Formats: sequence, C-alpha cells, structure tokens
Amino acid sequence: MYMMCSAEPSRKQQDNEDDEIEETPQEKKLRLAKLYLDQLRDEEDKKAEEESFEADLIAGRLQDDLLEQKGKLQRLIAKDLIAPDPEEVRLLRGHKLSVTCLVITPDEKYIFSASKDCSIIKWEAESGKKVHKIAGGRKGTEERHVGHTAHVLCMAISSDGKYLASGDMNKLVMIWDPVTCKHLYKFVGHRGPVSGLAFRRGTHTLYSASHDRSIKVWSVDENAYVETLFGHQDMITGLDCLSRERCVTAGGRDRTVRVWKIAEESQLVFHGHEGSIDCVQLINEEHMVTGGDDGSISIWTVNKKKPVSTVKKAHGSHGNTGLEQPYWVSSVAALHNSDTVASGSHNSAVQLWKCGQGFRGLEPLFSIPVTGFVNSLKFSNSGKFLVAGVGQEHRLGRWWRIKEAKNGLYIIPLKRQAKEQEVVQ
Repeated sequence: MYMMCSAEPSRKQQDNEDDEIEETPQEKKLRLAKLYLDQLRDEEDKKAEEESFEADLIAGRLQDDLLEQKGKLQRLIAKDLIAPDPEEVRLLRGHKLSVTCLVITPDEKYIFSASKDCSIIKWEAESGKKVHKIAGGRKGTEERHVGHTAHVLCMAISSDGKYLASGDMNKLVMIWDPVTCKHLYKFVGHRGPVSGLAFRRGTHTLYSASHDRSIKVWSVDENAYVETLFGHQDMITGLDCLSRERCVTAGGRDRTVRVWKIAEESQLVFHGHEGSIDCVQLINEEHMVTGGDDGSISIWTVNKKKPVSTVKKAHGSHGNTGLEQPYWVSSVAALHNSDTVASGSHNSAVQLWKCGQGFRGLEPLFSIPVTGFVNSLKFSNSGKFLVAGVGQEHRLGRWWRIKEAKNGLYIIPLKRQAKEQEVVQ
C-alpha cells in the first residue's frame, strides 16, 4: 500500500515565502541603505565627540604651554603634600667624600651624583642600585685619566637625556653619554673652577658658570664654544635655565642675581641678600628662588629688582647667645611651575616651603631629618620624589666638618592627599 505525499507546501512555509515576496528588490536596497546611513551617522557622532574631547585637551595643553612661557602657570600642590615617614627615606651610599651635586634623568629612572672624591655614580632610582661608577683620578694624572681629577662641583643633563655635563675645580667641563657613561668631549676655556651648568630645555645648548666671573655658552652637538658673558664682580656660585634663550646666575659675594638675555645681549641685575648668594633655581620662566650664607631664602620675579618675598634665618641659627649665626642655605630646589620649593643647610633638616598666591610669601610646610650639609636638591619632573645630595662638608669649602654625617643621596618620597589643581595667577 502506497502513501500519497502531498506536493503542497505547509502553511508556515507559505507565510515565510509570502513575507519574502512582499519586499521587492528596490525596497530591500532602500532598507539596507537606511541601515548603512544610520551606521555612518552613529560613527560620525562618536568621532565628533572624540574630536571635541581631543580639541579640549589640546586647547588645555596649549593654554598651559602659553602660561608656562609667560611664567604665570602655578600648580597649587603644596597644600596636598604629606611629610614622609623617616623609614620611607632611603640613603644611597657609594661616595667616599661629600656629595656636591646631582641630576635626575628626564624619565626619572636614574640619578647621577658627583662628589669631592672626583667620581660620578649612576644610580637606579627605584631600586637604589649602583649602575655605573666613573672613577675619579688623582692629581697629576690628568693627561691619561678619563674623568675628573678634582672636586666635581656641578652637573646638568639635557631635557632629552642625550647628554650629561659635569664641571670641576680643574676648570673643565666634561660631556658624557648618560646611557653608557662613555666620555664624549672635554670643554676647556674657563680660568677658574666651573661652579654651575645648565642645558637649555629642548636644545643641546649648554651654559657654564665659573669662579672666573664669566658665563660661557657651548653647542654640545657641534662640540663647539659659542660665546662668553661678563658682568659679575665675584665668583659665580650657581646657574639655572629653562626653555627661553636666557639663564640666571648667583654672584656669590657681589650679592647680585643676574638674568642673562642671550639674544638681546643684555642682563638684568637684582639685589636683596645681605651676604653671599650661594644657590639659585628657576621656579618658572619669570620667578626664581635663591639661598645664601645670610641664612635667607628669597623669591624673585624678573619684573622687580628686589625680592618679592624673603624668609630670614630660614633654617634657624647656631652659636652662643648674642653671637648667633644663621645656618647657611647651601641648596635650593623648585618643582617647576608649582608653588613648592625646598631648601637645605646643615641644621639636620631639608625644609619644604609653600609659595603664596602669585609667589608672594613663603610658608614652611614640613622638614625631613637629614644629617650633614645638604649640598644639592632636585625634584623629579613629576614631583613624586625629592633627592638630597649630602656630605660632611660644604660643597664650596671646608669651613666645618660634621663627622656623624653620611656622604650619600637621600631619596625622599613626596605623597599627596588629593589631586593637584592648577590655578593661573
């Protein structure tokens, strides 16, 4: 018995076929075109949002850059800084004699320190390990020794981390490769110890200052001398610069701070300290901080010949009653474009300060216990830590010796309790 199979489709199949038949090819094209247009519209809206966000970011950065160039950018972060616990402060030891100067690489991975023992040491910032040591040589070995054979007084590193410069008591400026620590050049020309070095930011132009009262300009890329600037009446003790074609110097016992406008071939002269001005650092393009053996710390603006703010006996005083002498301020540092500065002496403390609004006024924040002469201070670019170069003796002489001090680097972490804010003055 045979079963008959119906050739007619089921009702469900018929419905599906009817639905398909209902949409003509033109209608299908129209539907797909609408879907495609909707998809394009969504993508354009998303892209417009992203571009608007990026434009806001770029506009914000350009505004910051403009304010930075004008010297009017002041990030208010001092109020958020918290004093570190003494256990969090690390000491790196490796120099036999007093540390005189230090620099931090732009990426904050390494620290270079130099000493009266004529050596330069490269440290890994995070671990504190010694990566490389450029040993110092003895007096009389200058011809055959690659490196310094006299006290190293100053160092500088270019903003791209390509060149490291160091200056010594033998009137020499040495240029090194910071990655390999290989010696590249030797600049000769100063007639006295080289006491200050700074690279112009974004360039390989190097400024050097000396006890011979002059500033020299060098092109490190071309291994060439450019020019010499004169004006100070006493040995220059410190030098700094940022991105403008100018530098600032401290003139020791001539009691002047000078801003050198290289392109205009002119200089601005500032007076304020009652003793030798031993250290200077730029806060931004328009403001700077200085310290001297009168125990004072001063904040300056290029628009005024006198300090806008001064703290006398910033680190206290010592000696018998009636014969008290202020502790010399041997080093200062500034966190660029912020309201935070630091100072060092030999009163067993590094002091942090808050600049008032518009850089008027200085308020003490907190101090970190450090025994010895604080000969050099540097903030990392991000402001996450501060490094102090410490020794038993002052960077420029042997007036006192603190036997219990340890020659080395103190890495001081800087914690913040809130996000930093930027306020334009």
